[in-house]
Amino acid sequence: MANILAFLFGLIALLLAIIGFIPLLGWLNWLIILIAGVGAAFGFASEKDSGRNFCLVVIAICALRLWIGGGII
Repeated sequence: MANILAFLFGLIALLLAIIGFIPLLGWLNWLIILIAGVGAAFGFASEKDSGRNFCLVVIAICALRLWIGGGII
C-alpha cells in the first residue's frame, strides 16, 4: 500500500513539474520537491522500490531545474 501511495505522490509531483518547467514558474519546483519527498518517505516504508525510485527521479529532475535556474527562475 505504501508503494502505491509513493507512486501516486510521485505522479502528482511529476505532473506539477511539467508546469514548473514554464519560465518564471521555477519556484514551484520547491513545492514539488516537498511533495515528492513525502512520496519517497512512503516509498522507504514499503517493501518494494519502484515508488521510492520514481519519487527520487522526480526530485532529481526538479533539483536540476532549480540548479539551472539559479534556485528561483
